[in-house]
Amino acid sequence: MVNQLDPKLAEILPLLPLKDPGSLTPKRAREELAALAAAGKKNYPLPLVSEVTDLVIQGAAGPISARRYKPARLPAPTLVHFHGGGWVAGDVEGSDRAARLLAIEIEAVVLSIEYRRPPETAFPGTFDDCLAAVTWAASNIDQLGRDHSRLGVAGESAGATLAACVAQACRQNGPRIVAQLLAYPPTDLAGHYRSANENAKYPSRTENANGYFLTTDSMNFFSEQYVPNDNDARDPRASPIRAENLKGLPPAVVCTAEFDPLRDEGEAYARALEKAGNRVVYFREPTMIHGYFMVGTVSPAALEAAQRARAAFKTMLNQAAT
Repeated sequence: MVNQLDPKLAEILPLLPLKDPGSLTPKRAREELAALAAAGKKNYPLPLVSEVTDLVIQGAAGPISARRYKPARLPAPTLVHFHGGGWVAGDVEGSDRAARLLAIEIEAVVLSIEYRRPPETAFPGTFDDCLAAVTWAASNIDQLGRDHSRLGVAGESAGATLAACVAQACRQNGPRIVAQLLAYPPTDLAGHYRSANENAKYPSRTENANGYFLTTDSMNFFSEQYVPNDNDARDPRASPIRAENLKGLPPAVVCTAEFDPLRDEGEAYARALEKAGNRVVYFREPTMIHGYFMVGTVSPAALEAAQRARAAFKTMLNQAAT
């Protein structure tokens, strides 16, 4: 059976940004993704959470901004969330809806992080901020979910890569992460999505190279902005699948989309985690595109797919408390 793209997503594809990847710049990517998020807020009311507070926390090189979302009841798990946007773009404001849904459906305090972005911040500064944010969260649980036994990480797209890399970094030196939610993560930046040899490992980079919002050429742009040095692209802090040892990592919910150039590397990471003995719940959504967590307002199928993942992640967090 051939999988078919969700009709609601097919309708909005012409309206989505990041077209003509050959002319992409950091400024253009930021402006277009910010405009998309602003239009969503204008057209669709935001889900209501009990409390939303802007904070300043300690990053790797100084203070960074963050936003805290509280659910109706405490104590609760604490979830550190990293936004997507190809590392270069996206921000806390753009991921506002996603963070609210996490807080509501998982019944967790969500700390959404405004990490420093490339090209202004060189690798591994972005990763370092995310690791610092998790360390800060662990040290300030009483300002967050108050449950010291349940600290998780989550992200979409580039944010999922950051979550995966932080989970690896915390494995030996802490703090203890009990679960990770990785939605359509890029997991292997070696070759910057332009190497025929590297791309051949992941057929979806060719099958879904164009026509489904995120393109393989766009990933070439984003990865070169993030890790312009080829050696850095192979660093596990950028490419989590390149880690020498994947044993002993937190349970993971990993999601991919059928019509996404990143599908196969996300699936490869899920399988590698599983092979190393980690618990994995994997969803390969047959009618979805990259970014489907963000379009549940226009696609009931996308909303249901995201809800499946969040429900599985909530179960993982709750099991950590037992």
